[in-house]
Amino acid sequence: MRTTRRAVMAALSAPLLIRAAAAQPRWRPTAPIRIVVPAAPGGTTDIMARILAQHLGVRWNIQAVVENRSGGGGIIGTQDVLRSPADGHTILSGNIGPQAIAYSLFRNMPYAPAQLQPVTNMIRGPNVLVVHPSIPARNVAEFVAHLKANQGRLAYGSPGVGQSPHLSAVWFCQLAGAEATHVPFRGAGPAMMELVAGNIHFMFDNLTTAIQQIREGRVRALAVTSAERNPQLPDLPAIRETDPSLSAYDVSTWFGIFVAAATPRPAVEALNEEIQALVAQPDMAARFAQMGGVPAASDIPTFEAFVRAETAKWAVVIRREGLQIDVG
Repeated sequence: MRTTRRAVMAALSAPLLIRAAAAQPRWRPTAPIRIVVPAAPGGTTDIMARILAQHLGVRWNIQAVVENRSGGGGIIGTQDVLRSPADGHTILSGNIGPQAIAYSLFRNMPYAPAQLQPVTNMIRGPNVLVVHPSIPARNVAEFVAHLKANQGRLAYGSPGVGQSPHLSAVWFCQLAGAEATHVPFRGAGPAMMELVAGNIHFMFDNLTTAIQQIREGRVRALAVTSAERNPQLPDLPAIRETDPSLSAYDVSTWFGIFVAAATPRPAVEALNEEIQALVAQPDMAARFAQMGGVPAASDIPTFEAFVRAETAKWAVVIRREGLQIDVG
């Protein structure tokens, strides 16, 4: 077989092209990084943004600032990111609410999932099912039996309609075949105060904020919502392990990073690599544990699939409940 001159030149040049591509520098920002938090200061979404800002500032030797844009259940901050140039310099510190639940909860959503590019998760953690000590139930099975014996007469609190603790209770009751009355409050703190006072009977709360009340015996914890037990309360079962009817139950609050969908892929990949390096640091696991969570960074396709699954899961729960509200 005759080898053409063109084929020979192509064969000789291929290794040079590969080496040139490999030598290309990774993407780096050319302006300050802005990390938008679609929530008020002090919560986990905000804390994770500030941890990331400090890391990127050091690693990229550039200013990284955190801006809180709260309101509308996280929608206002998300819209801020989508209005900004999609050049890798504007980052969204997102979470389960505006990046999964909201798409089914709100009738008039101003953005769609396709407008955001998931980068990676950072931390996830469970909610916890807690009851007032007067409730005659020491475990989930006894509690479900008590709920069914008092269909619709027990009240549960939440930090607001459509938030993760609210939907944790909704899905739990759906799977258990039980009914209870929802009482929304303006935040988890007021809801917990009413539970401690005995004005409501149970609630689902972030483990981080509930653990002090649990340890002081003011409320009784029955189970965590995640698929596995939590190291902070290792004797407390996961809800899904308590009864076959609850085997599908798996709820974790999660906090991850997103950018606008049009952001150049090299910028997305560089950000993903930096976050994975941050979360893998030895002190991060201990810091996350103090917050009631576990490290959850991953590659980009894994997080994309996770966000799609979360969005689909909550769509089913919300549709079955007939729950929809308007964007405020």
